[in-house]
Amino acid sequence: MISYMVFAIIIYGSYFAYKQFNRLPSPAHFIALPSDFKSYGIDVSHYQGTVDWENVLSDSLISFVYCKATEGTDLIDAKWQFNREKLLEKGIPHGAYHFYIPSTSAKQQAIHFLNNYQKERDDLPPVLDVETESGSADSYIENIKIWLTTVEQSTGRRPIIYTSYNIYSKLLKAHFKQYKFWVANYSQKEYRFIDDEIIIWQYSDNGSVAGIKGKVDLNFSKIIY
Repeated sequence: MISYMVFAIIIYGSYFAYKQFNRLPSPAHFIALPSDFKSYGIDVSHYQGTVDWENVLSDSLISFVYCKATEGTDLIDAKWQFNREKLLEKGIPHGAYHFYIPSTSAKQQAIHFLNNYQKERDDLPPVLDVETESGSADSYIENIKIWLTTVEQSTGRRPIIYTSYNIYSKLLKAHFKQYKFWVANYSQKEYRFIDDEIIIWQYSDNGSVAGIKGKVDLNFSKIIY
């Protein structure tokens, strides 16, 4: 009888450990937190399709999410409302980002974002996704500032700027000293992120997370959510 009970406990324990292990992301994607970083998060858009948030959020490693809301002056991400509603329902810290198009009106882009974002009390700061350069540097910088100040005045929250490490280091860092940055860089060179102005590091665009079909961006944050 004792042997049977011991055997049953071993089998049950092994099954429980298996289930726990297999609901976590691959260690190849969620690597150890670098120095000064305190939490993991993901960012999503319609490219991830319909996310199974119940499955995603069963993973204890993910503590924050950013969702694409808008792009340019007229595009609304097809999954923005779905993702927003699910994350509000689950009480998961999350925020919205706007994909910036340099060739169109920054003011109209800000208005388009604000009309479709609809701030909630516990939202993470809005994000301006700056991935492409256009025109003169002075005009480019000035227009980005228009979007940022318009959104801050409306929401009462200072936006974060998302960009590549290259654009950040060669252009934006010098002109936006009062802002925090979310920087994409997949080289794993941690020394680049000692900079106090960088608070989120997108370290992979090739992550695998249960509940999401295909690949997803993975991020470290210096903030505990």
